[in-house]
Formats: sequence, structure tokens, C-alpha cells
Amino acid sequence: MEVRVLSAPPTTLCPEQDYVRLHTDTDPLDDTAVLVTLERVTDRTKDGEATKRVRTLLARQRMSADAALVLATSYAEWKQVPVVYADVATPQNG
Repeated sequence: MEVRVLSAPPTTLCPEQDYVRLHTDTDPLDDTAVLVTLERVTDRTKDGEATKRVRTLLARQRMSADAALVLATSYAEWKQVPVVYADVATPQNG
């Protein structure tokens, strides 16, 4: 299965009903790594009401931005999730 990796959407409204969201922040203690949060998001309509379920898979774990993207796309392929929304911070070098 091919997984599309897109920039994080500017709003919380996404056209997909099942996606992986990857968010990174720069690590204040190490400027060569990032803090990664990885979430699985599913939107459903039940009894006429839309509900959003967010499952946190990783919360603020240190790793490289490249490793985070590989992890997110590998998880999406494994779980057959078609889209990864990635908001990846670039660590400072030097």
C-alpha cells in the first residue's frame, strides 16, 4: 500500500476519515533531535453525530526527524492508513 505524506493541514478539518498525524518540536536540550508525537486519528459518524477518536501512539519521544517520518509511514503501511499528515520541525545543526 502506498502512503501519501502531506504537510499538516492548517485546520483541524481533514477530508480523510482515517489518518496518522505526526508532530515534532525542537528538543530544548539537544538541537540535533526533535520531540515526536505520533497519533492515529479516526473520524466517524454514529447516530448522526460526528466523533473524532485520537489515539496517541508516541508522546514527545526524542529521535531524528527522518526517523520519525519513517516510523509514521511504516505504521501507516502496516495499519493500511492511506495518509500521514506531517508537521516536522527541522533540528538546528551546529
